[in-house]
Amino acid sequence: MRDRDLYSRILGLPSPWRVSEVELALGQGQVRVHAELEADAPRVCPQCAQVVPGYDTRRRQWRHLDTCQYQTILVAEVPRVQCPEHGVVTMRVPWAEPGAGFTALFEALVIDWLREASVSAVARQLRLSWNAIDGIMRRAVDRGLHRRNTRAVCKRLGVDETSFRKRHDYVTVVTDQDRGCVLHVADDRTKASLEAYYHGLTKKQRTAIESIAMDMWEAYIQATVAQIPEAGRKIAFDKFHVAQYLGEAVDKVRRQEHKVLLKAHDESLTGTKYLWLTKGGNLSAKQRRVFTPLRDSKLTTARAWAIKEEGMSLWQYRSRTWAEKGWRRWYGWAIRSRLEPVKTVARMIKEHLWGILNAVVLRATNGPAESINSRIKTLKIRSRGFRNKERFKTAIYFHLGGLNLYPAGVK
Repeated sequence: MRDRDLYSRILGLPSPWRVSEVELALGQGQVRVHAELEADAPRVCPQCAQVVPGYDTRRRQWRHLDTCQYQTILVAEVPRVQCPEHGVVTMRVPWAEPGAGFTALFEALVIDWLREASVSAVARQLRLSWNAIDGIMRRAVDRGLHRRNTRAVCKRLGVDETSFRKRHDYVTVVTDQDRGCVLHVADDRTKASLEAYYHGLTKKQRTAIESIAMDMWEAYIQATVAQIPEAGRKIAFDKFHVAQYLGEAVDKVRRQEHKVLLKAHDESLTGTKYLWLTKGGNLSAKQRRVFTPLRDSKLTTARAWAIKEEGMSLWQYRSRTWAEKGWRRWYGWAIRSRLEPVKTVARMIKEHLWGILNAVVLRATNGPAESINSRIKTLKIRSRGFRNKERFKTAIYFHLGGLNLYPAGVK
């Protein structure tokens, strides 16, 4: 088989395109494959698909998959046509998307690599610039978002914020809890950030939402109430965030009591922070032997811990009526505890009890959103941070958006 026939098959060139020459440039470590459009082939406008007169040609080149140890460069004189409606425009080529400097197969390879490694690592391995690899990622995300079915109905949403970098710089992340993917990423965590997502939904999509799990951030609550029908029955303050608030209250009580005990030369609470915050089932045998006498003691921290555990047991209810009775009984115990950190959380829970009851009845949890949040943190570590927020958002969509990222005709 001749080299031109071989590369025609490797590249999958459809008629009327063909390989005209294969050039081995040893000094540059390249194989340069020249493709041409047959002279009698019709010239077509890429926008209206009408056969129109040719205008001229422009030489273009694209990086393709390597041939053994050599970089493969595809070179072609791409015709420009003169369309009465669209003017002078460049014809499309079958091996690459418009404006790309890489073939579709090469971009697919880069996308596969980016799923496994950082932009910098992929750039080093493929001997390309950081900006070139980042450009392929951005085009992949734009392609995937364009293909996404914007009319699809999502019944269970999760709303959470994740930090972009230090100093309270956040982005808002909306997730589809059934599919476990990111639907929307917005700057900041303001009311407008979440409303931007809701504004893009149709009336049917808003009505079809059954639950929206979130923390008790007022901006998210206001945005949802303003945009979603019957939001008061759909907003769910999930177990994870309530447990977080109660855990912080127990830790504050522990720190306060620990200071008092140290003054009396009592080190009972020294090194016990994580014993009070870890689920009992996750403690080792050694930890349980240390924790059990502390838990059963008359320490103030033990009382705060007992209140926290009682609150977490209330998520087992199925009936809104019985759940409300249980939480109100718990509130009475917490507010009379004389433990100010616990009382503060109790007041917050009472104010947001309606959303907690929704979470209990709807069995709604922000667990999938927290899982995605954890994966976003892994992305930041692997990339060693991001230069700006737009690249951060692009990375979230690329890895967690559930998008079809590949060029047309590939995979």
